Amino acid sequence: QLIQSGGGLVQAGDSLRLSCAASEPTFQDYNMGWFRQAPGKEREFVAGIDWSGTNDYYEASLKGRFFISRDNVNYMVYLQMNSLKPDDTAIYYCAGSTNWGRLLAGLNESWGQGTQVTVSS
Repeated sequence: QLIQSGGGLVQAGDSLRLSCAASEPTFQDYNMGWFRQAPGKEREFVAGIDWSGTNDYYEASLKGRFFISRDNVNYMVYLQMNSLKPDDTAIYYCAGSTNWGRLLAGLNESWGQGTQVTVSS
């Protein structure tokens, strides 16, 4: 089970950090990622991090502004979002998969409940 927190309404240029807490002790077996879905659009991949936290991967247009990290001791994964833009407005989901390819494809075994991020201009 993945429980998300964070999100809300911010202004363009602000930063925001999303958190995702896992309840499973097998958290370290999971590659973790963040996805988002904007109104009227399909869900898209944002960022992923492997089970060890050694390797991460980003949607190309977000690299350098968004940063994913994880804490395998406390079963947490984070998404730090900087220099937010109105186009970043979406519902953000954390997700986990034991398979890296499935994670990137959005074919995850576990999903968080989603959290709204709204960026005003």
